[in-house]
Amino acid sequence: MSASNRLPFAHFLLALAVVAIWGSNFVVIRLGLDALPPLLFATLRFSLAVLPAVFFIQRPDLPWRNLASYGLLIGVGQFGLLFLAMRGPQPAISPGLASLVIQTQVFFTLMLSMRLTREPVKGYQWLALGLAASGIALIASHTDGSATPLGLAMVLAAAFSWACANMVGKQAGRVNMLAYMVWTSVFAVPPLLLLSLLVEGPQAMAAGLHKADLGTWAAVLWQALGNTLFGYAAWGWLLARHAPATVVPLALLVPVFGMSTAALVLGEGLPAWKLIAAGLVLAGLALNLLWPLRQWKNAQTQTELTK
Repeated sequence: MSASNRLPFAHFLLALAVVAIWGSNFVVIRLGLDALPPLLFATLRFSLAVLPAVFFIQRPDLPWRNLASYGLLIGVGQFGLLFLAMRGPQPAISPGLASLVIQTQVFFTLMLSMRLTREPVKGYQWLALGLAASGIALIASHTDGSATPLGLAMVLAAAFSWACANMVGKQAGRVNMLAYMVWTSVFAVPPLLLLSLLVEGPQAMAAGLHKADLGTWAAVLWQALGNTLFGYAAWGWLLARHAPATVVPLALLVPVFGMSTAALVLGEGLPAWKLIAAGLVLAGLALNLLWPLRQWKNAQTQTELTK
Protein backbone atom coordinates (compact mmCIF):
# COMPACT_ATOMS: atom_id res chain seq x y z
CA MET A 1 0.00 0.00 0.00
CA SER A 2 1.39 3.39 -0.94
CA ALA A 3 1.90 5.97 1.79
CA SER A 4 -0.68 8.73 1.88
CA ASN A 5 -0.57 12.34 3.07
CA ARG A 6 -3.98 12.44 4.76
CA LEU A 7 -4.42 10.91 8.20
CA PRO A 8 -7.98 9.58 8.66
CA PHE A 9 -9.58 10.41 12.00
CA ALA A 10 -9.43 6.78 13.20
CA HIS A 11 -5.71 6.64 12.35
CA PHE A 12 -5.17 9.97 14.11
CA LEU A 13 -6.82 8.53 17.24
CA LEU A 14 -4.56 5.47 17.02
CA ALA A 15 -1.47 7.70 16.76
CA LEU A 16 -2.75 9.80 19.67
CA ALA A 17 -3.21 6.63 21.75
CA VAL A 18 0.38 5.60 21.02
CA VAL A 19 1.93 8.93 22.02
CA ALA A 20 -0.30 9.06 25.12
CA ILE A 21 0.98 5.61 26.15
CA TRP A 22 4.58 6.57 25.43
CA GLY A 23 4.23 9.84 27.36
CA SER A 24 2.44 8.47 30.42
CA ASN A 25 4.89 5.56 30.41
CA PHE A 26 7.40 7.61 32.42
CA VAL A 27 5.00 7.84 35.34
CA VAL A 28 4.41 4.08 35.07
CA ILE A 29 8.18 3.53 35.22
CA ARG A 30 8.42 5.65 38.38
CA LEU A 31 5.64 3.67 40.04
CA GLY A 32 7.18 0.32 39.09
CA LEU A 33 10.55 1.38 40.49
CA ASP A 34 8.99 1.90 43.93
CA ALA A 35 9.23 -1.88 44.41
CA LEU A 36 11.59 -3.31 41.79
CA PRO A 37 15.31 -2.62 41.30
CA PRO A 38 15.74 -0.86 37.93
CA LEU A 39 17.67 -3.55 36.05
CA LEU A 40 15.32 -6.27 37.30
CA PHE A 41 12.36 -4.12 36.22
CA ALA A 42 13.89 -3.80 32.73
CA THR A 43 14.53 -7.56 32.65
CA LEU A 44 10.91 -8.34 33.48
CA ARG A 45 9.64 -5.79 30.97
CA PHE A 46 11.52 -7.36 28.06
CA SER A 47 10.86 -10.91 29.27
CA LEU A 48 7.11 -10.33 29.03
CA ALA A 49 7.61 -8.78 25.59
CA VAL A 50 9.27 -12.04 24.52
CA LEU A 51 7.10 -14.64 26.26
CA PRO A 52 4.91 -16.19 25.04
CA ALA A 53 4.86 -14.13 21.79
CA VAL A 54 8.18 -15.53 20.53
CA PHE A 55 6.57 -18.97 20.12
CA PHE A 56 3.80 -17.64 17.86
CA ILE A 57 5.44 -14.84 15.85
CA GLN A 58 7.87 -15.73 13.08
CA ARG A 59 11.36 -14.28 13.27
CA PRO A 60 11.98 -11.45 10.77
CA ASP A 61 14.20 -12.46 7.86
CA LEU A 62 17.16 -10.42 9.10
CA PRO A 63 20.73 -11.17 10.21
CA TRP A 64 21.03 -12.16 13.86
CA ARG A 65 23.51 -9.32 14.42
CA ASN A 66 20.86 -6.76 13.47
CA LEU A 67 18.37 -8.23 15.96
CA ALA A 68 21.02 -8.52 18.66
CA SER A 69 22.35 -4.99 18.16
CA TYR A 70 18.90 -3.43 18.33
CA GLY A 71 17.95 -5.47 21.41
CA LEU A 72 21.13 -4.51 23.27
CA LEU A 73 20.86 -0.83 22.38
CA ILE A 74 17.19 -0.54 23.32
CA GLY A 75 17.20 -2.92 26.28
CA VAL A 76 20.50 -2.19 28.03
CA GLY A 77 21.42 1.16 26.53
CA GLN A 78 18.12 3.01 26.43
CA PHE A 79 15.90 1.49 29.10
CA GLY A 80 18.64 0.19 31.39
CA LEU A 81 20.09 3.68 31.73
CA LEU A 82 16.67 5.36 31.86
CA PHE A 83 15.46 3.08 34.67
CA LEU A 84 18.70 3.60 36.61
CA ALA A 85 18.31 7.38 36.34
CA MET A 86 14.73 7.21 37.60
CA ARG A 87 15.30 4.72 40.45
CA GLY A 88 14.79 5.29 44.16
CA PRO A 89 12.50 7.52 46.23
CA GLN A 90 14.52 10.54 45.06
CA PRO A 91 15.36 9.80 41.41
CA ALA A 92 18.22 11.52 39.61
CA ILE A 93 15.66 12.91 37.14
CA SER A 94 11.91 13.34 37.43
CA PRO A 95 9.52 11.47 35.10
CA GLY A 96 8.34 14.64 33.37
CA LEU A 97 11.84 15.87 32.58
CA ALA A 98 12.94 12.37 31.56
CA SER A 99 10.11 12.26 28.99
CA LEU A 100 11.41 15.55 27.59
CA VAL A 101 15.17 14.93 27.63
CA ILE A 102 14.89 11.46 26.06
CA GLN A 103 13.48 13.13 22.93
CA THR A 104 16.95 14.48 22.17
CA GLN A 105 17.30 11.12 20.41
CA VAL A 106 15.89 13.00 17.40
CA PHE A 107 19.02 15.14 17.21
CA PHE A 108 21.40 12.29 17.94
CA THR A 109 19.71 10.30 15.15
CA LEU A 110 20.10 13.29 12.83
CA MET A 111 23.80 13.67 13.60
CA LEU A 112 24.49 9.95 13.18
CA SER A 113 22.62 9.92 9.89
CA MET A 114 24.52 12.97 8.66
CA ARG A 115 27.81 11.35 9.62
CA LEU A 116 26.98 8.15 7.73
CA THR A 117 25.72 9.92 4.61
CA ARG A 118 28.26 12.78 4.86
CA GLU A 119 25.40 15.18 4.24
CA PRO A 120 26.06 18.67 5.70
CA VAL A 121 23.86 19.95 8.52
CA LYS A 122 21.42 22.55 7.21
CA GLY A 123 20.82 25.97 8.74
CA TYR A 124 17.41 25.16 10.21
CA GLN A 125 18.90 22.01 11.77
CA TRP A 126 21.58 24.01 13.55
CA LEU A 127 18.89 26.40 14.81
CA ALA A 128 16.75 23.48 15.99
CA LEU A 129 19.73 21.93 17.76
CA GLY A 130 20.57 25.25 19.40
CA LEU A 131 17.03 25.67 20.73
CA ALA A 132 16.96 22.16 22.19
CA ALA A 133 20.47 22.51 23.65
CA SER A 134 19.39 25.75 25.33
CA GLY A 135 16.51 23.91 26.96
CA ILE A 136 18.80 21.12 28.18
CA ALA A 137 21.28 23.70 29.53
CA LEU A 138 18.43 25.40 31.41
CA ILE A 139 17.49 22.06 32.99
CA ALA A 140 21.12 21.43 33.95
CA SER A 141 21.39 24.87 35.60
CA HIS A 142 18.61 24.11 38.11
CA THR A 143 19.21 21.96 41.16
CA ASP A 144 15.75 21.81 42.74
CA GLY A 145 15.76 18.01 42.77
CA SER A 146 14.03 17.62 39.39
CA ALA A 147 17.29 16.57 37.76
CA THR A 148 20.87 16.08 38.88
CA PRO A 149 23.83 16.36 36.48
CA LEU A 150 24.26 12.57 36.68
CA GLY A 151 20.58 11.94 35.97
CA LEU A 152 20.64 14.31 33.02
CA ALA A 153 23.80 12.66 31.65
CA MET A 154 22.29 9.18 32.00
CA VAL A 155 19.11 10.11 30.12
CA LEU A 156 21.15 11.83 27.40
CA ALA A 157 23.20 8.62 27.11
CA ALA A 158 19.94 6.66 26.91
CA ALA A 159 18.78 8.98 24.13
CA PHE A 160 22.04 8.42 22.26
CA SER A 161 21.59 4.65 22.59
CA TRP A 162 18.06 5.02 21.22
CA ALA A 163 19.45 6.97 18.27
CA CYS A 164 21.99 4.23 17.57
CA ALA A 165 19.14 1.72 17.69
CA ASN A 166 17.26 3.87 15.17
CA MET A 167 20.18 3.53 12.77
CA VAL A 168 20.23 -0.25 13.25
CA GLY A 169 16.46 -0.37 12.72
CA LYS A 170 16.85 1.67 9.55
CA GLN A 171 19.25 -0.96 8.19
CA ALA A 172 16.54 -3.57 8.79
CA GLY A 173 14.29 -1.84 6.26
CA ARG A 174 10.53 -2.35 6.23
CA VAL A 175 9.73 -5.23 8.55
CA ASN A 176 6.85 -6.34 10.74
CA MET A 177 7.50 -4.11 13.75
CA LEU A 178 5.67 -6.37 16.18
CA ALA A 179 7.84 -9.33 15.16
CA TYR A 180 10.93 -7.10 15.22
CA MET A 181 10.25 -5.90 18.78
CA VAL A 182 9.57 -9.44 20.03
CA TRP A 183 12.70 -10.97 18.52
CA THR A 184 15.04 -8.09 19.37
CA SER A 185 13.78 -8.24 22.95
CA VAL A 186 15.17 -11.79 23.11
CA PHE A 187 18.66 -10.24 23.14
CA ALA A 188 17.80 -7.62 25.77
CA VAL A 189 16.84 -10.12 28.50
CA PRO A 190 20.11 -12.08 29.18
CA PRO A 191 22.43 -9.04 29.60
CA LEU A 192 19.85 -7.19 31.72
CA LEU A 193 19.39 -10.24 33.95
CA LEU A 194 23.17 -10.68 34.28
CA LEU A 195 23.64 -7.00 35.13
CA SER A 196 20.85 -7.19 37.68
CA LEU A 197 22.52 -10.17 39.35
CA LEU A 198 25.95 -8.48 39.37
CA VAL A 199 24.94 -4.91 40.23
CA GLU A 200 21.77 -5.29 42.30
CA GLY A 201 22.40 -8.77 43.67
CA PRO A 202 20.10 -11.75 44.29
CA GLN A 203 19.03 -10.42 47.69
CA ALA A 204 17.77 -7.09 46.31
CA MET A 205 16.12 -8.88 43.40
CA ALA A 206 14.29 -11.25 45.75
CA ALA A 207 13.27 -8.37 48.00
CA GLY A 208 11.91 -6.46 45.02
CA LEU A 209 9.85 -9.41 43.82
CA HIS A 210 8.52 -9.93 47.35
CA LYS A 211 7.55 -6.24 47.61
CA ALA A 212 5.90 -6.17 44.17
CA ASP A 213 2.12 -5.86 44.34
CA LEU A 214 -0.61 -5.83 41.68
CA GLY A 215 0.27 -2.23 40.81
CA THR A 216 3.90 -3.17 40.23
CA TRP A 217 2.99 -6.06 37.94
CA ALA A 218 0.51 -3.81 36.12
CA ALA A 219 3.41 -1.41 35.50
CA VAL A 220 5.53 -4.27 34.11
CA LEU A 221 2.67 -5.40 31.84
CA TRP A 222 2.08 -1.83 30.70
CA GLN A 223 5.74 -1.58 29.77
CA ALA A 224 5.82 -4.88 27.89
CA LEU A 225 2.42 -5.00 26.19
CA GLY A 226 1.33 -1.37 25.97
CA ASN A 227 4.57 0.50 25.44
CA THR A 228 6.68 -2.09 23.60
CA LEU A 229 4.37 -4.36 21.63
CA PHE A 230 1.27 -2.24 21.00
CA GLY A 231 3.08 1.10 20.78
CA TYR A 232 5.82 0.13 18.34
CA ALA A 233 3.58 -2.17 16.29
CA ALA A 234 0.87 0.48 15.89
CA TRP A 235 3.42 3.18 15.07
CA GLY A 236 5.04 0.94 12.45
CA TRP A 237 1.59 0.16 11.01
CA LEU A 238 0.86 3.88 10.66
CA LEU A 239 4.22 4.61 9.06
CA ALA A 240 3.61 1.85 6.52
CA ARG A 241 0.36 3.52 5.42
CA HIS A 242 1.15 7.23 5.61
CA ALA A 243 4.01 9.52 4.72
CA PRO A 244 6.42 9.81 7.68
CA ALA A 245 6.01 13.60 7.61
CA THR A 246 2.32 13.08 8.40
CA VAL A 247 2.83 10.72 11.35
CA VAL A 248 6.18 11.57 12.95
CA PRO A 249 5.36 15.16 14.09
CA LEU A 250 2.74 13.70 16.45
CA ALA A 251 5.64 12.32 18.50
CA LEU A 252 6.12 15.90 19.74
CA LEU A 253 3.17 15.20 22.04
CA VAL A 254 5.10 12.51 23.97
CA PRO A 255 6.78 14.96 26.43
CA VAL A 256 3.52 16.94 26.64
CA PHE A 257 1.74 13.82 27.87
CA GLY A 258 4.76 12.92 29.99
CA MET A 259 5.00 16.23 31.85
CA SER A 260 1.24 16.66 32.28
CA THR A 261 0.78 13.08 33.55
CA ALA A 262 3.68 13.49 36.00
CA ALA A 263 2.08 16.70 37.28
CA LEU A 264 -1.37 15.12 37.67
CA VAL A 265 -0.37 11.72 39.09
CA LEU A 266 2.84 12.44 40.98
CA GLY A 267 2.36 16.13 41.74
CA GLU A 268 5.53 17.04 39.84
CA GLY A 269 5.85 20.80 39.83
CA LEU A 270 5.79 22.87 36.66
CA PRO A 271 7.68 26.07 37.57
CA ALA A 272 8.35 28.71 34.93
CA TRP A 273 11.92 27.56 34.24
CA LYS A 274 10.73 24.02 33.50
CA LEU A 275 8.03 25.24 31.12
CA ILE A 276 10.56 27.48 29.36
CA ALA A 277 13.01 24.58 29.05
CA ALA A 278 10.24 22.36 27.68
CA GLY A 279 9.26 25.09 25.23
CA LEU A 280 12.84 25.40 23.95
CA VAL A 281 13.30 21.66 23.49
CA LEU A 282 9.89 21.24 21.85
CA ALA A 283 10.53 24.24 19.60
CA GLY A 284 13.77 22.64 18.45
CA LEU A 285 12.06 19.31 17.84
CA ALA A 286 9.18 20.99 16.00
CA LEU A 287 11.51 22.99 13.76
CA ASN A 288 13.55 19.90 12.93
CA LEU A 289 10.45 17.84 12.08
CA LEU A 290 8.13 20.42 10.52
CA TRP A 291 10.55 22.41 8.34
CA PRO A 292 11.15 19.43 5.99
CA LEU A 293 7.37 18.84 5.97
CA ARG A 294 6.81 22.42 4.81
CA GLN A 295 9.38 22.01 2.03
CA TRP A 296 7.84 18.67 1.03
CA LYS A 297 4.35 20.19 0.85
CA ASN A 298 5.67 23.08 -1.25
CA ALA A 299 7.26 20.59 -3.64
CA GLN A 300 3.99 18.65 -3.84
CA THR A 301 2.12 21.88 -4.63
CA GLN A 302 4.59 22.76 -7.39
CA THR A 303 4.21 19.27 -8.85
CA GLU A 304 0.40 19.64 -8.91
CA LEU A 305 0.65 23.06 -10.58
CA THR A 306 2.92 21.78 -13.35
CA LYS A 307 0.58 18.91 -14.26
